[in-house]
Amino acid sequence: MAEHDQSKESLQESLQQVIHLLSKHRLVESLVHKQDMPRHDLVETLVHKQNLTELQKKLDELHPADVAYILEALPIEQRLLVWDLVKAERDGEILLEVSDAVRQTLIARMDSEELLAAAEQLDTDEIADLAPDLPQDVFQELLVTLDSQNRERLTSAMSYPDDTVGALMDFDIVTIRDDISLEVALRYLRRLGKLPDHSDKLFVVDRRDRLLGVLPLKRLVVNDPELSVAAVMADDPVIFHPEEDASEAAQAFARYDLVTAPVVDADNKLVGRLTVDAVMDFIREESESEVLSLAGLREEEDIFSSVWKSMQNRWTWLAINLVTAFIASRVIGLFEGSIERIVALAALMPIVAGIGGNSGNQTITMIVRGLALGQINMHNMKTLFMKEIGVSLLNGLIWGGVLGVAAYFLYHNVALGLVMTGAMTLNLLLAAIMGVGIPLLMTKLGRDPAVGSSVMITAVTDSGGFFIFLGLATVFLM
Repeated sequence: MAEHDQSKESLQESLQQVIHLLSKHRLVESLVHKQDMPRHDLVETLVHKQNLTELQKKLDELHPADVAYILEALPIEQRLLVWDLVKAERDGEILLEVSDAVRQTLIARMDSEELLAAAEQLDTDEIADLAPDLPQDVFQELLVTLDSQNRERLTSAMSYPDDTVGALMDFDIVTIRDDISLEVALRYLRRLGKLPDHSDKLFVVDRRDRLLGVLPLKRLVVNDPELSVAAVMADDPVIFHPEEDASEAAQAFARYDLVTAPVVDADNKLVGRLTVDAVMDFIREESESEVLSLAGLREEEDIFSSVWKSMQNRWTWLAINLVTAFIASRVIGLFEGSIERIVALAALMPIVAGIGGNSGNQTITMIVRGLALGQINMHNMKTLFMKEIGVSLLNGLIWGGVLGVAAYFLYHNVALGLVMTGAMTLNLLLAAIMGVGIPLLMTKLGRDPAVGSSVMITAVTDSGGFFIFLGLATVFLM
C-alpha cells in the first residue's frame, strides 16, 4: 500500500513539474514576444526551443502510462503542446494508455504518416485496440504492411465484441511439444532470449497446435531436466474460448489467481492467451463505465472537451430527469390544498423523498454488482427480494420513527409524526421494490442494468415519496 501511495505521489509530482515547465514556457515566450529587439523572430525561435527542451527531457524519463495520465490532466491546448514533444517511437504506446476520449484529440493532431508509424510499432492485439480510432485510409495502409499471419490475427481480434475474451487476448505465446525433455525446453527458451510479458507458463501443443496442457515455469526450473514435458505439465489448465464473456473470465482470473491462461477455439486449437494485465485493464474500464452509467452519462468524457461535446454526452438523462421532475411537481400540485392548510408538509416532504432515493440507490448498487458478478439468478431472486424488503422495512420503522419523533417535537402534532413514520416506511419499501426490479427488468430486456438506474430510482422515489406522504397527510390530518 505504501508503495502504491509513493507511486501516486511521484506521478503527482511529475504532473506538477510539467505544469510548472509549461507555465514557465508561456511566461518567457510572452515576455520575449513583447520585446522590441534586432532579429526578434530568431531570438523568439531560440527561446521557444530552449524552453521546450527541458520539458521534452522530463517527458522522455516518464513511463508511457505516466505520460498518458499527464496528457489527460492537461487542457487541450497544453495537451497538444506536450503531445508534440513526445518522441515519435513512443506514440503508439501512449495512445494505447490514454482514455478513448483523449485519444481522439491526439489522433486528430497527427497526420497519416505519423499514425501509420505509431501503429507499426505495436503488436497485433494492440493494433486491434487502436484500430477503431484510426482513419479508414490509415487502417487500410496498415493492413498492407502486415504479413498474412498478422493480418489474419488482426482481422480475427477485431471480429470479437469488446466484452469478449477474443477482444482481450494477445498472440504473443510460446509453445512447446510434450515429447521433449525439460532440458531441451530450457535450451529453447535460452535461444529465444526473451519471454513475452507476464509469462508464468509455456503452452504445450501437438503438431496441429491443439492444446495438451501447460508447463508452469516453476515446474520447469525445479524438476529433473531429464524428465519429459508430458510428465511434468498440468493437463487440466483453466482455458477460455474467444467468444466467452470477458467479465466471467475476469472473475476466473481472480478466483484462480491466474497470470496467463490459454485461449482455444472449438477444436481445442490454441489461438492466443489471456493475461492478467489485459484483464485488469478490462475491469478498470468496466468499473469506470459503470460509474458513468449510474450517473446517466452515455460515454467516457474528456474533462477538457468542448462545452458542446460535453452537453451532447449529458443531455439524454437530464432530459429524462426534467420530465420526471415535472411529474413530481404535478404530484405535489395535486395536494396544494393540503400544503396550504398544513405548511409543515412543505418542509418535511423533501426528507421522505431524499431518504427514499438514497435507499433505492443503495439497493440498485448491490443488485447491479450482483448481476455483474453472476451471483443473481432465478434460484435466489425471491430470497434476495425478500431480504431487501426486510432491510427497507426495518430501516423505515427505525428512521421513520426517529423522524416522526422529531416532527412531533417541532410541530407538537402526534398525527403528523405518525404520518411521517408511515410515509418513510412505505417509501423505503417502494425504493426496495424498484431498486431490485429496475436492474432485473433492464437485464431481461438485454440492456445494461447500470445505465441510468440512479436517475430512474430517484425519479420513482421522489414522485412516490411525495404522493405517499401528502396522500397520508390528506387522509389523516385534514
